[in-house]
Amino acid sequence: MDPQAKNLTAEESLAIITTMISDAQGKVQRNSFFFLFWGWVVAVANIGFYILIQAGVEHPYLIWTITIPAWIFTIIKMLRRKHERVAKSHFDYISSWLWMSFGVIIFTLVFFGGKINYQLTPVILIVSSIPTFVSGIIVRFKPLVAGGIAFWICGVIAFLVPFDTQPLIGGVAIICGYLIPGYILKYKTDKA
Repeated sequence: MDPQAKNLTAEESLAIITTMISDAQGKVQRNSFFFLFWGWVVAVANIGFYILIQAGVEHPYLIWTITIPAWIFTIIKMLRRKHERVAKSHFDYISSWLWMSFGVIIFTLVFFGGKINYQLTPVILIVSSIPTFVSGIIVRFKPLVAGGIAFWICGVIAFLVPFDTQPLIGGVAIICGYLIPGYILKYKTDKA
């Protein structure tokens, strides 16, 4: 530690923490696009999967291939936005790794889904509750916290319903967990 470092008062420390949280909230608001984009992609995939199952389509899971161009689009958009970032706070660092680890877990679950007879929906919903809930806590945004809780509740419900109903529960979870908080964030951003 630098011997010349100034000892902060409680008020100064609180002001720094408040500024960091405010900055993180602003970045989350600017990133409402990703909550909305992925909310719609996954909601359409879930509800489409449910409809295709009910219609007796032979390979209804193929609807999930819509996520491939969505990932490509997301990566390109994130790389373009990377140039906009000026400073990265500790909250940004934590959030980035939280969501990256979430992506790795989802990829792993999908890749090894056959090991659990492709009963992925309940597990993915419960895992989705973690980064959503924690992100809401980090930025002190109650709709995102509620979205994380909604993911967990829908994950529990998905364990209790038949396989062919699980995608419908997944669609509801996405609406409550991503779309509603995403539109609230967008509204707050547009209003600011």
